[in-house]
Amino acid sequence: MEFSPGISSKPDAYAVLKIRDFRLFLMFRFFTTIAIQMQGLIVGWQVYELTRDPLALGLVGLAEALPNIAVVLFAGHAADRYNRKRIIIWFTFFFLAGTLSLFLFTIKRFGIIAAFGVLPIYFVVAVSGVSRAFLYPSIVAMMSQLIPRNLYANASTWSSTGWHVAAITGPAFGGLIYGFLGVRVAYLSVLFFLMLSLLLLGFVKNRPVQPSSFDETLFERLSSGLKFVFKNQILLGAMSLDMFAVLFGGAVAMLPVFAAEVLNVGPQGLGFLRAAPMVGAVLMSLIIAHKPPMIHAGRNMMIGVAGFGLSILLFALSHNFYLSLGLLMLSGMFDNVSVIIRATAMQLITPDEMRGRVAAVNAIFIGSSNEIGSFESGVAAKLMGLIPSVVFGGFMTLAIVGFTSKFAPKLRRLNLREID
Repeated sequence: MEFSPGISSKPDAYAVLKIRDFRLFLMFRFFTTIAIQMQGLIVGWQVYELTRDPLALGLVGLAEALPNIAVVLFAGHAADRYNRKRIIIWFTFFFLAGTLSLFLFTIKRFGIIAAFGVLPIYFVVAVSGVSRAFLYPSIVAMMSQLIPRNLYANASTWSSTGWHVAAITGPAFGGLIYGFLGVRVAYLSVLFFLMLSLLLLGFVKNRPVQPSSFDETLFERLSSGLKFVFKNQILLGAMSLDMFAVLFGGAVAMLPVFAAEVLNVGPQGLGFLRAAPMVGAVLMSLIIAHKPPMIHAGRNMMIGVAGFGLSILLFALSHNFYLSLGLLMLSGMFDNVSVIIRATAMQLITPDEMRGRVAAVNAIFIGSSNEIGSFESGVAAKLMGLIPSVVFGGFMTLAIVGFTSKFAPKLRRLNLREID
């Protein structure tokens, strides 16, 4: 297999899928994502059923974000120093143990929910946050080891496609199973998908971690990823743009409230609402696989984030279920443009020996902003009302695009075909 720099000017849209280990790894990530997305929907609906409080939904996000942020730099350090496959296996098991606990909480004779309310659920969500903090840097770093450099853009596109297909399937399965078969069967289904993903990962060959300097202190290694990102205007601008867009523009945390009180569609409808952005993202991924938006990447990224913010703003004003589905689908299409461009830029700019640490910084910017954004959405809905809070978030996203365009000119002019 020939390893060549940069991005091929005439890419084969399916080139990366011809690599056996990448296919297996993609399937592992696919089923893990199904499980994580299912669990997120199940927990959200369960907490809302128990509390009927949008702030309680926001606290679910905060419970996951705080421990995630606390350990993610250590997770990045571990991904650059230790066997990445073993890290992924151990922390997938750790996540699985949390899911098993959530299942046991639903057994009434144990009396856990009756005695403590939603607090045990928050505790397990916090444990899941630690698991995901260690999983993400190792997954990103290991994926780059499975493919040649000239296929990074192609791999980012298919990885995003697989993730979003799973993120469609997960909420849809979660909502339907919860609605028709109950919460216990729903959690058992999550356990099944986690075990299947571990089985697939077992067939992926181990890859050695690139040697790095062992003269650095632990603090130097933990901070080096932050320093690398903050010295690079492209990475810092791309991560900041998506972070604030997700922080203010995300309406996902409030979807149980929209489903129950605005659209009146129950947990089954909630599953489709959660899946709609992912459907849009998959459609966009298929377009990008054949027509990569890499020449004017910076401009395209900003257009994508602005389109995302406008879609969320209009969603907040909709009272029609099908119109809401369409707007959420559009939001996913626009959002995926920026996701693929940011992932490709991060892979091309970051040296291999720092991939775990830079991915950890990206997790702080992007991954945790989803959960903190959920908390922000809950607080804003509590203070401003549900619909005004989401409208405000959409306007803030549009303002952030304008700010980034002005103060990050290197990102605005980014051409990924020129990066070797």
